[in-house]
Amino acid sequence: MTREGALVSKFLIRNGPKNMNQGKIVEYIDQGNFVSALCLQDDGQRFHLLTLSNREVNLSRKRAVLISKGTLNARKSRLELLSLLKQAEERRTELQEKIQVKELWDLVRDEEAGFDYEYLAQLCFGEDVTDDHVSAVVRALFKDKVHFKMKDGRFLPNPEVKVEQILTQMEEEARREEILLQGGTWLKKVLANQSVQDPSHKENILKTLVELALYGEDAPGFKFGKELLGRAGVADIGGARKILVKLGIWEEDENLDLLRLGISASFDEEVLHESEHLAKVEVGSVGREDLRDLPVFTIDGPLTRDFDDALSMEIVEDVIHLGIHIADVASVVPPDGILDREAAQRGSSLYLPCLQVPMLPNNLSQEALSLREGCDRPAISLLARLDKGGNLMDFRFVPSYIRVQRQLTYEQANDLYLQEDVLGEMYRLSQVLRQKRIEQDALLLSLPEIVIQVDDDSSISIEMLGQDTPSRMIVAELMIFYNWMTARFCRDNRIPAIYRGQEGPSERMSVGDAGYHYYVFKQRRKLTPLVIDTEARPHTGLGVDAYTTASSPIRRYFDLLVQRQVRNFLFNEAFDYDEESLENKRMALEPVLRDLEKAKRSRIRYWIQKYLQQRTSEKFPALVLDVLASRYRILLTDFLMVVEMKRQSGQLFSEGEAITVRVKKSDPWNDVLAVEAVD
Repeated sequence: MTREGALVSKFLIRNGPKNMNQGKIVEYIDQGNFVSALCLQDDGQRFHLLTLSNREVNLSRKRAVLISKGTLNARKSRLELLSLLKQAEERRTELQEKIQVKELWDLVRDEEAGFDYEYLAQLCFGEDVTDDHVSAVVRALFKDKVHFKMKDGRFLPNPEVKVEQILTQMEEEARREEILLQGGTWLKKVLANQSVQDPSHKENILKTLVELALYGEDAPGFKFGKELLGRAGVADIGGARKILVKLGIWEEDENLDLLRLGISASFDEEVLHESEHLAKVEVGSVGREDLRDLPVFTIDGPLTRDFDDALSMEIVEDVIHLGIHIADVASVVPPDGILDREAAQRGSSLYLPCLQVPMLPNNLSQEALSLREGCDRPAISLLARLDKGGNLMDFRFVPSYIRVQRQLTYEQANDLYLQEDVLGEMYRLSQVLRQKRIEQDALLLSLPEIVIQVDDDSSISIEMLGQDTPSRMIVAELMIFYNWMTARFCRDNRIPAIYRGQEGPSERMSVGDAGYHYYVFKQRRKLTPLVIDTEARPHTGLGVDAYTTASSPIRRYFDLLVQRQVRNFLFNEAFDYDEESLENKRMALEPVLRDLEKAKRSRIRYWIQKYLQQRTSEKFPALVLDVLASRYRILLTDFLMVVEMKRQSGQLFSEGEAITVRVKKSDPWNDVLAVEAVD
């Protein structure tokens, strides 16, 4: 049959005269299946058909795929017609099973033209073909869905590339269905606490659940994951996390932020191998000043093991000889090595409740580089002379060897500063230095540190440590002083470095009657953004004319970069970085640090909400920060956590007002905390 003939035939099927197809077998597709029916009546627009199930249906002519040439006697009894229709169906089904679609495709695949049904039937069965043969071919090719496509009453062979694509897609769909079937059955039994053998696709199922729990609707396989949970009878995608906990894949308090960011507390073997080698490196004494006779000490928290800063002070004829000594990490960790690249990716050590994620492996951060008591260590020391009024007389940076004589905790230093002249004078100097910064418009906006501890029995304790104790003031002010002097040293000696600067706030506020907490939270909103770049500029927030960070190279990668540059200068070596490479480092590092800070805030918030989850209906003090249209933004002062509270009818609070609230609901996993004001 020619193409023109096929088109005419198709036209007649759709728009032929009345009853021209009466008594013929009409085949059409219903819900993906071929259906055979006998035409009882043809009104020119629709067929009135009798199906094998003895039902009469109306069918638009347009839906007919195939109409037999032969005609049955429509005047026979219904039982006879059904029997004849059934016999035809059986013959066609039997013939269909004999057709090798791929072999047929191999015969015609190089042809670009389409083929009518009868021609393809003749290729399969020979010249003498019946309606049954034609139907069998059409059914076989339709069922195959791989090698041919149907268009305008003809079959076109798919190109080989298309066939391969379809086969691959079908394999993927079959595999997908297999995983869904296995996964749904497995997870349903897991949730029912039934013993069940792990499925062969366990790894894929768990991967889907992890992605769903971490990213929700943004998960790469969200639709698949949702269907997987649906097969297990779980409607809420939040069920993915619960299943992972139940399976023991995650802990009850798994840190999802670290998983999302790909942050691990451990290091891979390659990094550990290099750190073991570097930990054995002997730092030469050439070019270093021997300061091991100085009365050097550290002040840190009771759990600190990575000591990277130490202090010393001597007073000679009313002149203060101040020493601030920073572990010389740059002398041990070379730039662009395996360990350095790992440190750059981590960006900073991360200290969280129940977990510490170090920037450098412990054999370096807590051992070889740490300024431990009684151990000789290389350092980059700032030696400054100041008068009693805190006025800087001169300063210099030197590569040094130091030996820490005492390691004090903050609490021990607080107990000793009134008894020991050095600690007492150091505290007095710190007060003077702070006052000088205030006179240069520095803003003091520090808040207590939130310390969260979780015991083995999962009991949570929360403590706020004030930052205005003598020991903490000493450390804070002298580290600011070290970083300030480092920035001036780099600026004045044209050492490429990364600086921090900040313009003055848009508005300066006073503490006022609402108190210090209200002042800090409101003033912080008025601050201008911090600028980190290779240009030295004033840092108004700190009240200094230039600022960088170099006082914590064990814990912060920016500090290590700056220390390398200072060390290069002190040893008359070429700089490791020019301004362009430092700028590239900055651009890569800043997003990492933002993610770390966000993860830290999120984790502290999680544990506070977990703590409050155990104390619903308890009352807590709060402070109104903002009055909004339908809610208040308040500060839970015991936890320094900002939450929103719905406005209730009859309640009217003002900004800065102290109130009492009760916890109605706390859901740490979903970051939901609902509180209400009480009398």
